[in-house]
Amino acid sequence: MSSCEILDVVSADDQVLGQEQRSIIYQKNLFFRVINAFVCNDEKKLWIPRRHAQKKLFPLHLDCSVGGHVLTGESYHDAFIRETKEEINIDINQVRYKQIARLTPPMHGVSAFMYVYLIYSNDVPHYNTNDFIDYYWLSPQEVFEKLANNDKAKSDLPHILKAIKEQL
Repeated sequence: MSSCEILDVVSADDQVLGQEQRSIIYQKNLFFRVINAFVCNDEKKLWIPRRHAQKKLFPLHLDCSVGGHVLTGESYHDAFIRETKEEINIDINQVRYKQIARLTPPMHGVSAFMYVYLIYSNDVPHYNTNDFIDYYWLSPQEVFEKLANNDKAKSDLPHILKAIKEQL
């Protein structure tokens, strides 16, 4: 996605205040909306990809299976559908999934207002190789162990895993 894309700026209670370029939102540290999702297999392990080295933010860091901005005028659910197709080539109408959390910056320490989803599948997704270079099937505890051993993760990943680990 481009730093010129237009996103909704939201208030501390997730009400739309207006629109701004993504780069300005990040520069001014304004509230915005995102979605994140995890592919979860029958062993309750999550498909955790490693971001591509060419990524501007968090290169080579562990990440959620799917993550992306909610564009202006788009619902969280519509962003989930779009991002899941773009990043891991899954049509959510063809799989079982559910929304499992709504996280907020004030309550959960995450960077944006977000909805978090689980996608149930035992298959390795056909992921976008411009986004990810490697992957692991890991439990939340195994992710925390990798981080304790100096692996790096996108900043929201530990917060999200802490919030959802009881729901797996």
